[in-house]
Amino acid sequence: MNAILALDTSVLDNDQVENLIKFCPTKEEIEMLKGYNGNKEMLGKCEQFFLELMKVPRVEAKLRVFAFRITFSTQVDELRTNLTTINDATKEVKESLKLRQIMQTILTLGNALNQGTARGSAVGFRLDSLLKLSDTRARNNKMTLMHYLCKLLAEKMPELLDFDKDLIYLEAASKIQLKLLAEEMQAINKGLEKVEQELAASESDGAISVGFREALKSFLDAAEAEVRSLISLYAEVVSHCHKNLAGRNADSLAQYFGEDPARCPFEQVTSILVIFVNMFKKSRDENARNAEAEKKKLEKEKEKASYLCEFQGLGAFVLISSENV
Repeated sequence: MNAILALDTSVLDNDQVENLIKFCPTKEEIEMLKGYNGNKEMLGKCEQFFLELMKVPRVEAKLRVFAFRITFSTQVDELRTNLTTINDATKEVKESLKLRQIMQTILTLGNALNQGTARGSAVGFRLDSLLKLSDTRARNNKMTLMHYLCKLLAEKMPELLDFDKDLIYLEAASKIQLKLLAEEMQAINKGLEKVEQELAASESDGAISVGFREALKSFLDAAEAEVRSLISLYAEVVSHCHKNLAGRNADSLAQYFGEDPARCPFEQVTSILVIFVNMFKKSRDENARNAEAEKKKLEKEKEKASYLCEFQGLGAFVLISSENV
């Protein structure tokens, strides 16, 4: 009980506090025990445990505040990390000149393929069209359009082949759900409200809660400062102006590719880009292996041809020698 009232995390961890919450007496059990005036030693261990908890006013509320205190830093750190990852991923995608040049090359290829049709002079393409590059194959069925794109870039603009190195936060960002971030932010705000409520309620507890109130006030002051900073970052990334909670920076990523954030939300944009990057890398590496295999094949053929020439020369030498004999 002293650890609970002191919010002492060195004595109780979150699992222990959560277990204490589970075993708190109900209102009915509290009323029954309030009227008990007999020998406490005659009660069972459970009832004795309840009586100890009942010494602290609103013990369950205090335990819940304690549980929030224990997990607060981890919750805030994880949320801040996810929000920062979204910001970083959005920035690196929009600032990657290599990715932009690759997109322009894809558009040029698409227009060349569709030349003479209504789609032959497009000024852009839907983002999900990137996923079709590995499905479009040449007549011999051996090379996809993605392989051809990588081959073309290797010949004309080899400096673009490692564009994936510009996108180091993209994959991590693709695993983040904006809806879950909103729920986490809401949980933190609600937790702080509960802390404020218990701090106000404990004023009438008397001497037993003096140390508790001091510890809780100290935590609340530090927590509120952290949450103010977090809310600022959250507002930068996530806006409540859309029902789907699409974020400001998340929205800007979809808009960068000419997409409607309501139709193609942040999660979809990043997922498509991650798949595209992986398909590109696979085709790029396959092209490199095929080129290396072709190079070795040509070297072997050249070596074989060289041996044949030597043998033919030796045959002529033997023939001339035999004639002379």
